[in-house]
Amino acid sequence: MTQPGEIAAPSALPIGPALAAFTSLIAAELSAPATELPSFPEVALRVRRALSQEDIAIDDVVRIVSAEPSLAVRLLQLANSAALNPGALRVTTLRAAITRIGFKLARSATIAFAMSQMRRAEGWAGLSTRFRAIWENSARLAATGYCLARHCGRRDADEALLAGMLNSLGKLFVLIRVSRFPALLANASISTEIENVWQSRAARALLCGWDLPDDVFAAACEFERAQEGGGGPATLSDVLLAAHYLAVAPVPAELHDPAFLGSAPFVRLGLDAATAARVLEDSAAEIASLRAALAD
Repeated sequence: MTQPGEIAAPSALPIGPALAAFTSLIAAELSAPATELPSFPEVALRVRRALSQEDIAIDDVVRIVSAEPSLAVRLLQLANSAALNPGALRVTTLRAAITRIGFKLARSATIAFAMSQMRRAEGWAGLSTRFRAIWENSARLAATGYCLARHCGRRDADEALLAGMLNSLGKLFVLIRVSRFPALLANASISTEIENVWQSRAARALLCGWDLPDDVFAAACEFERAQEGGGGPATLSDVLLAAHYLAVAPVPAELHDPAFLGSAPFVRLGLDAATAARVLEDSAAEIASLRAALAD
């Protein structure tokens, strides 16, 4: 019998029965308490739990992170990236790196590290290409959201980076579950539709116990809904959806599509064609450095 958190052997069911079985499986799992992402590295869970404590001391965080040298290197790379080290003053100790980037960005880098480790897990060897695509898209979204928030003078750039990385967890959970049904995984249109239907619910189930601020939780789970609504102040979800648009946009000189710039997030953020182009141009080096620091 498959134990909680484990993945059963792939099913050879044809598409119709496989879809019914998948739907029953994932609905039951997401309704269960304490849903976890299978194979999520234990060090990442320890860091996440530590950083959720309001009174955690930096030395305690350093001790936990030091147990995983690869994660420590990731945090040093992030601290010395162009986005977080504009003065080119390099830090060489883990304590100095965490002090510079803060706990929120340390958590984001830990999530990126965990995702990269999952991609290397022997059990997911056949999913490495799809894992990488989800992970790289998430890093691009997070980096662009961080730089866009700073460019707009907002105070939630750290939260934008965190929510951008967390957004991928629901997609990974769905992918892992779909992989049990080869007929569904092999059909691109069906697997994409499954992701669209279930990834937000999966993200909510995974993140509900993470003690996240409401705006980070909403942005991480379903920032795409920022397209809805009219006026009012811009939200963190607006930042992420606008960042998503910019991350896949053509060259800055071509940012003139009225439907693109007239979308609700761009309007609420006060972004026009010139401003959007300037964000991409001025932040190109920072976005690239963050993506590199979050990658491996």
